[in-house]
Amino acid sequence: MIPSEIDPVYERIQLLRTELHRHNHRYYVEDRPVLTDQAFDALLRELEDLERAHPQWADDNSPTQRVGGAVTKKFNSVRHRVPMQSLANTYSREELDAFFDRVEGALPEEPVCYVGELKYDGIALSLHYAGGRLVRAVTRGDGVSGDEITANVRTIATVPLVLNGTSPESVEVRGEVFLPFAAFAALNNDRLEQDLEPFMNPRNAASGSLKLQYSAEVGKRGLAFMPYLLVGVEGVAAHASGFEQLKAWGFKVPNEEDHTLLVAHHRNEIYRFLDRWDADRAELPFGIDGAVIKVDATDQQRRLGSTAKAPRWAIAYKYKALAKTTRLEAVVYQVGRTGAVTPVAQLEPVLLAGTVVKRASLHNEDIIRSLDLHMGDTVWVEKGGEIIPKITAVEFGMRPNGALPVRFPESCPECGTPLVRQEGEAQHYCPNAIGCMPQRHGRVVHFLGRRALNLEGLGTETVQALLDRGLVQQPSDLYYLSESDWYLLPNFKEKSLQNVQLALEASKQVPFERVLFGLGIRHVGETVAKKMARHWGNINALAAADVESLQEADEVGPAIAESVRAFFSDQLNRVEVDRLRAAGLRMEIDGSHTVSNVLQGKSFVVSGVFTGYTRDGIKETIESYGGRVVGSVSAKVDFVVAGEGMGPAKKAKAESLGVQVITEVQFNQMLQNQ
Repeated sequence: MIPSEIDPVYERIQLLRTELHRHNHRYYVEDRPVLTDQAFDALLRELEDLERAHPQWADDNSPTQRVGGAVTKKFNSVRHRVPMQSLANTYSREELDAFFDRVEGALPEEPVCYVGELKYDGIALSLHYAGGRLVRAVTRGDGVSGDEITANVRTIATVPLVLNGTSPESVEVRGEVFLPFAAFAALNNDRLEQDLEPFMNPRNAASGSLKLQYSAEVGKRGLAFMPYLLVGVEGVAAHASGFEQLKAWGFKVPNEEDHTLLVAHHRNEIYRFLDRWDADRAELPFGIDGAVIKVDATDQQRRLGSTAKAPRWAIAYKYKALAKTTRLEAVVYQVGRTGAVTPVAQLEPVLLAGTVVKRASLHNEDIIRSLDLHMGDTVWVEKGGEIIPKITAVEFGMRPNGALPVRFPESCPECGTPLVRQEGEAQHYCPNAIGCMPQRHGRVVHFLGRRALNLEGLGTETVQALLDRGLVQQPSDLYYLSESDWYLLPNFKEKSLQNVQLALEASKQVPFERVLFGLGIRHVGETVAKKMARHWGNINALAAADVESLQEADEVGPAIAESVRAFFSDQLNRVEVDRLRAAGLRMEIDGSHTVSNVLQGKSFVVSGVFTGYTRDGIKETIESYGGRVVGSVSAKVDFVVAGEGMGPAKKAKAESLGVQVITEVQFNQMLQNQ
């Protein structure tokens, strides 16, 4: 809603949005940031505060939506205006020659120009813009219809929410969503910390990320978008010039400068392009599985037409997976922070994709059994789109006589405690949380990490030295060490002690949600810790909640609820929480986000789509006015705030339980009755 008269606050909001869009583009697309992260965050916080205070000026394409917040329980199927066909594939130079012959035979007496571009190993996506603003993002699906995932795609930094300059009223941009290697590695590290199964490759991770229900979580994944086709825009005579238009609108595009795009006048140039990237693909920061060759001129594309399945003017040339054979020397078993035991193959060193490979993750016992691994086996190691190499097969004909099968251990390789494996889970765990050294070390390191208590000056070596000397068993021990204890550490001087003491004192101001994350409860990541902290308000209420009640908080399902309940049922964990509380750490939310207490003591369920709020925005508003947001309707709920599209079953349940259902207008009236 635009104000009828110029409002200085509205003008400031619009100015901040324009500036932040510009700086996002410079950072993620041009790779030429001009603001420090701190300055950018300050502008973003100012905009978030203004939008929260003035929900009537909410905008789905605001830079604040990059962090996500919308919740999508069901993805609607949308029919593509123009089908998203697949490409014909080939691994053969002979078949590629046949493609060139067919094209040039169908266009006799005409010069044919080709475009070569990388084939990103990701998920095809269609973006729709109206009036220069992103209005819809749809997956390829079956090529005829796909799933609408607009809220999730808005969190991808390289997808412009508003196009630069002028554009047609309607624009469709097709491209690939993928996960760069660095983001993939960070995501899998996080999953391993939470005892979740790591993704097998970046493509699977990208696909799973796009279909998450919570867009805020998608925003943390580091997905990227690269366009490959501009659909139905007048005046674009060639495929390559379409990239120039996309670049002008604000997209990151392949280009000839870094050789990710080639405009070729002869097939031999295409062959050199293919050979170059077959040799150099390991140097790229993202995965490719080949290259795509297209006829450049759009008029020639139109005349060449399509088959029922694929266009006749384009073909994908697929590279063979990067794989070699080597010998399995041993299997070692690593114990993580929460006791998860991960098998790792130790290999005879082999050069693969420019790096020497010595190790490969085997993930769990089921993988070992499916491969039928034996000691000394000759194994195939593959690095096709992988960060961590994986064993894909065994050369059974080369198995040594008398080779023993690889057996998963029955007891912890570190402390000897019998391992457990929960029903329905792939991972084995060591239950000796206190006596198992890797678990103790991992728990303390996790606690002092940047995203938890952020205890600067205490590195992993210092932690190990404290553990080795028996000075620390649990994170709380850090707060009870004497000066003489610290001086027992090698090379620990007065300045080191001052730094540690300052860090420990500063940690007492860390918000409750980060303390909760720092406790290292299995399956409780940053997002879930924040949701639970806001929902329960303090550690006592959370610790007393039963499994059913725990699931009332957003993003808390049965597995997380069981894990939280098990954590607080353990006497040692309760003692640890008490010691941290006594040391001065925050065990309740500080209330600094509270604007008013008008909703104090009231609980709300939010359902549907709203005019003046995003889904996450209305939840934050409830919390800032003292209310509590819960995930499902029960007799304990006071109000259901119903937006457009609220499910009839949820409404019927609320009415049957006597829970009052209110509209967005009625909700706003509640806020004004202060």
